Amino acid sequence: MARAHRWLAALLCAGAALGAHADSVTLTGTIGNRAILIINGGAPRTVAPGQSVDGVRLVSTRDQQAVVEVAGQRLTLSMDSPVSVSGGASGGGGGGGVGTRIVLPAGSGGHFVTQGAINGRAVTFMVDTGATSIGLSAADAQRIGLSYENGQQIRMNTANGVSVGWRVQLDSVRVGDVEVRNVDAVVSPQSMPFILLGNSFISRFSMRRDADQMVLEKRY
Repeated sequence: MARAHRWLAALLCAGAALGAHADSVTLTGTIGNRAILIINGGAPRTVAPGQSVDGVRLVSTRDQQAVVEVAGQRLTLSMDSPVSVSGGASGGGGGGGVGTRIVLPAGSGGHFVTQGAINGRAVTFMVDTGATSIGLSAADAQRIGLSYENGQQIRMNTANGVSVGWRVQLDSVRVGDVEVRNVDAVVSPQSMPFILLGNSFISRFSMRRDADQMVLEKRY
């Protein structure tokens, strides 16, 4: 498991950085007076009142709502309702599949491990909300028939130094009966115990913890 967490840093470095201007903001949760925000469809960020992240300043939180300032506008966010800077609803990621809800029980050590599929081939995922993209090893990519060497070559900072990886787009990612299409991933030459289910998949959903379960609801 420690090896998977070392690769978290590599995936974060490989992911594209968010711009300074926010086009859409979503409130996905609160912790005390702090808000958990998704900005421009990126990874969830925990923001304290008065703090600014990627052009979004949190003013306050109250009763499952948050007040933020973006580009000179003051916006009130309701839970799991994307808001654009211009005030309109912001669309979520596209996807196929018949389901809209994923419920994952916590496993050993509190990790969420689940069976799924990439491009129709069976895989085992571990949910990693800190990873920018889905992360998999070259061995797993070869096993599922993914032509990752045709992807964009990138440099990855790892615990063992700098290595070369590949940024690719997966045709489909399925967990249970929920499928999402056109999902970004990073392939590493190093072995990994699980395929990391990162935010290129998770950000297509609203997310909440319910006791020892993680519940993901597809956005539209």
